[in-house]
Amino acid sequence: MLTAFTAALILITVSELGDKTFFIAMILSMRYPRRWVFMGVVAALAAMTILSVLMGQVFSFLPRIYLFYGEIGLFLVFGTKLLIDASKMPAYSEEAVMDEAKEAIENSEKNLKRHPQQWGIVLESFILTFIAEWGDRTQIATIALAASNSALAVTAGAILGHTICALIAVIGGKLIAGRISERTITVIGGVLFYIFAIASFIEGP
Repeated sequence: MLTAFTAALILITVSELGDKTFFIAMILSMRYPRRWVFMGVVAALAAMTILSVLMGQVFSFLPRIYLFYGEIGLFLVFGTKLLIDASKMPAYSEEAVMDEAKEAIENSEKNLKRHPQQWGIVLESFILTFIAEWGDRTQIATIALAASNSALAVTAGAILGHTICALIAVIGGKLIAGRISERTITVIGGVLFYIFAIASFIEGP
């Protein structure tokens, strides 16, 4: 089976492309200096990753057989959901996800005091990204990986994957968003979840 680091890296990188947090980073980087947006987004994703890994470690005390079937079950559920979403596209297209990101940013700037200074940009990027990532499939996948694998490896792989996606969004998100197929990315993500489920089953408890 792939190492925990590689599994987390690939899973997060593919799943986050075109996700809500991706578009939040992209839109904010068009309004504010990119380095401050990038700092806030990565800090939020790193914090969420660490929190998810800690939650996974709590579950690691459960009997190994429960973790084994739970991890496989989650991977199959997420894989199936992504493939179903892909089959419905373009009805559920990247425009809808981008609209959600825009709405989140607009609501934030209405309800929160805006700070055009550096740390204000970092804070807004952090809050918006953290909220958008909470309960996301990548968070739950990180919890599942951390429950039965090395916490350090999962943390490092997930943070690196998030950082790569954030860098892509901040530097060239607008260009890439218009060129990549959201349907294709979703299908790849669904297939990856199935691959990890099969690999986990082969490895055994």
